[in-house]
Amino acid sequence: MLKLWALDMHGGPGCGGGSGGSMIAELMATKGELIRAKGGGSRMLLPYSADIELIVNKHLDAQLAVVVREHYLVRDPHRLDSQKYSACRCSRAQFYRYLHDAHVSIAGMLLERAA
Repeated sequence: MLKLWALDMHGGPGCGGGSGGSMIAELMATKGELIRAKGGGSRMLLPYSADIELIVNKHLDAQLAVVVREHYLVRDPHRLDSQKYSACRCSRAQFYRYLHDAHVSIAGMLLERAA
C-alpha cells in the first residue's frame, strides 16, 4: 500500500506528465478528465492515499516518518543503501527496525480510521 501511496501522491516513473502523479493535480491539469489506465498499473483509491499522507505527515513519529519518506519517496537508482541510512541518521539495523515499526503504526492507524 505504501508503494502505491508514494506513486499516487508523489508521482514517479510512469505516473503521468508534469502534474507529479497526484490524482488531484492530474484532475486540475486535465480539467476533470482523468484517464486512469495510463501508467500501466492499478492505482490506489484517493481516500486511502490521502489517509496515509495524513498519517505520515501528522501522526507518525518523526523518525519513523523520515524512514518512510526515505524508503518510499527517494527513487534515485544510484543511491547506495549506506546513503539511505546516513540520511536517516541511523544504522542499517535501526533503519529496518524503524521501517517495520512504521508499517505496524500506519496499519494500526488505518484500521482505527476504518472502524
